[in-house]
Amino acid sequence: MLTTSATVLSDLLGAALIFMGGRAFTTPQATVSFCIPDTPADDPAFRPWLRVKGLREIACRVFVFVLVFVLMLVATTMLLGWYVIALAAIPAGDAVVVLRSGGPKAAAYGIHGASAVVMLVTSIGLLV
Repeated sequence: MLTTSATVLSDLLGAALIFMGGRAFTTPQATVSFCIPDTPADDPAFRPWLRVKGLREIACRVFVFVLVFVLMLVATTMLLGWYVIALAAIPAGDAVVVLRSGGPKAAAYGIHGASAVVMLVTSIGLLV
């Protein structure tokens, strides 16, 4: 039961991240919610960079989503668990970037740090 819940949670995380990347195209200002201060969301010259970020985020998340799905089908849950642990470095790194850029601590810990913790808990559920 724990493994099934953790597997479903890992898929939901991937789907949520694909959705967040897609917001860079529909609402470029939403991409600034990464919480780095002084990001010119309203500057039309900056919007292509936001779209590039969104496209890369979508591509990375689709890759992760497909790989997780393939791992669910053909690999052990232990392998999937180790993979999710490795991916937890991404939101942890995002938290460090926000903190070092002078962004709000609440966002660094509450958004990015919490995402890393959820991924770690998910991976533990897959490894146990």
